[in-house]
Amino acid sequence: MAPTAKFWDRMANRYSKSPVADETSYQKKLQITQGYFKPDMEILELGCGTGTTAIIHAPFVRHIRAVDISSNMLKIAQDKVDKADIQNITFEHSTIEDLSIPDQSMDAVLAMSVLHLLEDKEAAITNAHRMLKPGGLFITSTVCLAGSMGWFKPVVAIGKIFNLLPLVKFFTPQDLSKSLSNAGFEIDHSWQPGKGKSVFIVARRIN
Repeated sequence: MAPTAKFWDRMANRYSKSPVADETSYQKKLQITQGYFKPDMEILELGCGTGTTAIIHAPFVRHIRAVDISSNMLKIAQDKVDKADIQNITFEHSTIEDLSIPDQSMDAVLAMSVLHLLEDKEAAITNAHRMLKPGGLFITSTVCLAGSMGWFKPVVAIGKIFNLLPLVKFFTPQDLSKSLSNAGFEIDHSWQPGKGKSVFIVARRIN
């Protein structure tokens, strides 16, 4: 098992009991996202964690395929879905790199609080572009730590050595926008609640 998967397996129970850090912003992101959804949509969620966002979005789409590297996170997510008798969410234990999804088969790909935790965000964005139908949506909420929290970089490096923190990448909102543009996306909506807050982006596949 990869070190990052071990970290999130260890954190799963604590994570599931933790309140959302910024509930107001979270609710606004949910509302904006649902404004793009249609009942016949096929959705992929990358890094679904304990399934909270997928469960909230499930009534608005046909099906959600929700993926995470942590088996413990997925056990919690599946238990919540079973108790709520939700039929249109399928959970899958996989890395983003190992996903097997046909080209142009998804209407939207969600990557909420995950891009900054990947070794190669460009590869993930390019892969999402491949999966999406023409005009499909890539929706992400991403912590962009470069600039505003550059001081945190050595802390992350030390924490990762001792397996106290996961891999964290540092880039700016401008870097993220450029990565999306280079992959063939056009930004349809962008919002940052405040300095140091996650950047929420809805990008559309244009080629």
